[in-house]
Amino acid sequence: MFEEPRSGRLAVWGNAVISGAVAPDTALSEIVGDDAPHRVVGLPGEEGRVGLSLALGRLRALGAVGLRVALPAPGHPLGLCGPPEFNAAALEAGEAVVVAGRAALGLVPEVVAVGPAGDEHVEVTWHCMPVREAPPADVPSLGEAERELAEAMHEATRALARLDVAGSGPAARAALAAYQARAAASRVGLAPGYPPRATRVLELAGRIGGLLEIAVAPGSGEHGAAVSASEIAARRAALLPVERTARRARVAAYNAFVEELWRRGL
Repeated sequence: MFEEPRSGRLAVWGNAVISGAVAPDTALSEIVGDDAPHRVVGLPGEEGRVGLSLALGRLRALGAVGLRVALPAPGHPLGLCGPPEFNAAALEAGEAVVVAGRAALGLVPEVVAVGPAGDEHVEVTWHCMPVREAPPADVPSLGEAERELAEAMHEATRALARLDVAGSGPAARAALAAYQARAAASRVGLAPGYPPRATRVLELAGRIGGLLEIAVAPGSGEHGAAVSASEIAARRAALLPVERTARRARVAAYNAFVEELWRRGL
């Protein structure tokens, strides 16, 4: 199931703050969600841990015009631009935010669950690090991503049928119904300043991600004929190109704000 990464929330609502489209308090509520208040460390000109509101203001003062998302995976440095230290930290976290503009900085989240079992809360610390001023790796335009997703949806359907994942058993139907219910209850919403096309791309990428999750979930033998570890591995290998396309599209949607700035020469 598609889960919005914290880097996506920070970039989307951080862009709204930087552009003046929303008040900082509104953006902070959207970024933090159910987490404890986020903190930022390593921000130039600031000592120790600072709050997100101060950090966003500081980044704007340093020349930030927008925030981009990176969602790297092993062998696929999606959205990264170096140097190796930043890339390694982002890869370990599975996500990062890269500042667009004169501030050559990136933010990598460290997520920790704190508190006794049953009463835990999540603390998030964003580590600010220098980045290389270079184009992000393998990020398509929003238009390219939308076209690629249409083909990816067909490919996912063909692959799932070929692997007998889309079987008609009760477990498969129940898993698909649960996914559809969760998707309906968590419609993607982007901040003011994002084009409707970005929302469409993000929602479609999420639907593809949900289908892939069903295909490789533990116990997925109930959803089709595959029962062995080797057959599950074959599913993952067959669906990897589709997953990569969906992940690229998510980054393109999050980065649509900065893409529009570049298109306008700002």
